[in-house]
Amino acid sequence: MGKPTGFIEFLREVASELSPSDRIHNWDEFHLHMPEDKLRNQAARCMDCGTPFCHTGTLISGMASGCPINNLIPEWNDLVYRGLWQEALDRLHKTNNFPEFTGRVCPAPCEGSCVLGIHNPAVTIKNIECEIIDKGWEEGWIAPELPAKRTGKKVAIVGSGPAGLCAAAQLNKAGHWVTVFERADRPGGLLMYGIPNMKLDKEKVVLRRIEVLEAEGIEFVCNTEIGKDISAENLLKDFDAVVLCTGATKPRDLPIEGRQLQGIHFAMDFLTANMRAILDGSGDFISAKDKDVVIIGGGDTGTDCVGTSLRHGCRSLVQLEIMNQPPPERAADNPWPEWPKIYRMDYGQEEAAAKFGSDPRVYLTTATDFEGDENGNVKAIRTVQVQWERNEKGQFIPNPVPGTEKVLPAQLVLLAMGFLGPEQPLLDALGIDRDPRSNVKAEYGKYATSIPGVFAAGDCRRGQSLVVWAFNEGRGAARECDLYLMGSTDLP
Repeated sequence: MGKPTGFIEFLREVASELSPSDRIHNWDEFHLHMPEDKLRNQAARCMDCGTPFCHTGTLISGMASGCPINNLIPEWNDLVYRGLWQEALDRLHKTNNFPEFTGRVCPAPCEGSCVLGIHNPAVTIKNIECEIIDKGWEEGWIAPELPAKRTGKKVAIVGSGPAGLCAAAQLNKAGHWVTVFERADRPGGLLMYGIPNMKLDKEKVVLRRIEVLEAEGIEFVCNTEIGKDISAENLLKDFDAVVLCTGATKPRDLPIEGRQLQGIHFAMDFLTANMRAILDGSGDFISAKDKDVVIIGGGDTGTDCVGTSLRHGCRSLVQLEIMNQPPPERAADNPWPEWPKIYRMDYGQEEAAAKFGSDPRVYLTTATDFEGDENGNVKAIRTVQVQWERNEKGQFIPNPVPGTEKVLPAQLVLLAMGFLGPEQPLLDALGIDRDPRSNVKAEYGKYATSIPGVFAAGDCRRGQSLVVWAFNEGRGAARECDLYLMGSTDLP
């Protein structure tokens, strides 16, 4: 390592941000760059730990421990410390096609398994990753790289989200002609419409990378849904191989009394309409302005709804979370190198606390029914506290606590309770096998479906997961697809 004693000499520092009170007035990214001398000090904290767990990329207790795409973290930390930025970028690109995405939206399981993090604050891996790739763009080190030769094989990628983009990039590098089909009006999938602009800038970050992919020879066909605009039969006939990367976009509903009232929306419909309105410069979106907003669900999507509602100018905001509030530090049953399940305030909760005075999340609480006005609009939501107890089968279930009922005003309710798997019409049209959770049935590491020449990767195969797992699977499916087409492969 460049500085073996760096972890002793330097404390953890992260890049500064615009204050929550200021940033809620626009849709711009709010993370600021850190001076190079401080970045090099932070990279120096990466210790000579012998066995670096940060890039192991394993599942422990059902959650990611270490980087799922096996980023060579100690190597590029050392290069940053020594000021060798272009070499650091080369090492980063060895495993990660799009570090500018993960550097902004990944929850950084690498930091949760950092060896230094056992006793001290972990190395600022995510921040350093983002600074490496941003410097690469600023210095002009990132340019289209055309494959040395073309194989003549044609591959269709269905879905242009993180898994689809990684699969497309890798298969194009192998020399195949790649066409990416996207049913939305812009490519990017979740990256374009599922993540708000202040978290991941669309024009400066996402579309910039799409333009490079197009210059490398990848064709993006938008406003095209396989099974409607192009039949599944023709897709299989016109291409030598197909990679399904459609995501897990079937939202979990809340079928309680009053669900039919106006003003109750799935979170992704709310976020997508908002992002499209920003990009189009239109006023056609679901507005939270001057409304009492209740968000049901405490994950990343719920946080994005919080940040978006605040920027609209909501009157009040409550976020319901059915689970317990996590402890401030690791519990005894959550040891390193597991992902630390501890209490955190993400950017949306920080902004809500700045505006309204406290974290908007209410734990161990669920909705029981919605109340409407005379015009069929939602006006309130009834809630009750719950306690988790084992049923006769030994399963933990939430039981209502009598006497804890409340009524919250709500003119806008956003359902952010996760997803149930991929939408089924395309899979029905293909006649493809599915697993018991309705995901595409394809073995991890092989990605081959029940139809020869058709592969599946990302959330449509594994269920709702992290962007970085989509990268892992997109790259893996590309490797297996190349092997299928050519009989051998050099893709990692």
